[in-house]
Amino acid sequence: MLKIPRIIAHRGSPKAAPENTLASFRRAAREGAAWVEFDVALTLDGRPVVFHDDALDRTTDGAGLLADISFDILRDLDAGSWFSSAFKGEMVPTLEEALELFAELGLGFNMEIKPSAGREVETAEVALATARECWNGPLPLISSFSRLSVAAAKEVQPGWPRGILFDRVAEDWRDVAAKLDVVSVGANHRHLDRELIAAVHADGRKVTSYTVNESERASLLFSWGVDALFTDVPGAMLKNFP
Repeated sequence: MLKIPRIIAHRGSPKAAPENTLASFRRAAREGAAWVEFDVALTLDGRPVVFHDDALDRTTDGAGLLADISFDILRDLDAGSWFSSAFKGEMVPTLEEALELFAELGLGFNMEIKPSAGREVETAEVALATARECWNGPLPLISSFSRLSVAAAKEVQPGWPRGILFDRVAEDWRDVAAKLDVVSVGANHRHLDRELIAAVHADGRKVTSYTVNESERASLLFSWGVDALFTDVPGAMLKNFP
């Protein structure tokens, strides 16, 4: 049975350190997070790396699309200076580096598969095969907005629990959840209500919600029955919801 903590650190602690970096994951652990959420995508040459956006420019000193550059080029980019000079030289982590750190810190994780267009199956296959080889810890949660990616994850590593993500939960969510055999349905907190959460629970699945940074909103969502929240401020949230 998968045990998901109520508070999950979204991309680490991205208000205190550059998101999706080892520094951000370390900071989340120091703030008391039990789990972190991170994104995995592929470089041009098929290396799984921890990165959220399609484009490089927001969180590195590079330009263009992640999917269009090789790992060697990505490795030379600075993924920390955009946030603060204190993080100059921080690199985009490989999936292997992230999982090694989680094992060292005793962190559980939610790996979100972030494929570029046309690489939905490939990204899931590579990420799951890589993670399977180097993770021996507690069961993680594997999720994606891409139904193709979740289906591929099921094929590669059927024993790892999966979640399907939405902005606004689709009308056919029951059919999707059943077909993909997911344990959780995730959605933008702005589009959740008590009735929908109850319906997902009645269907035998958990509800996760992103990205919640205000304690008042978190309290309301928990009162509705949300099982877990993703937050950019794990330390602050954990003080109110230990």
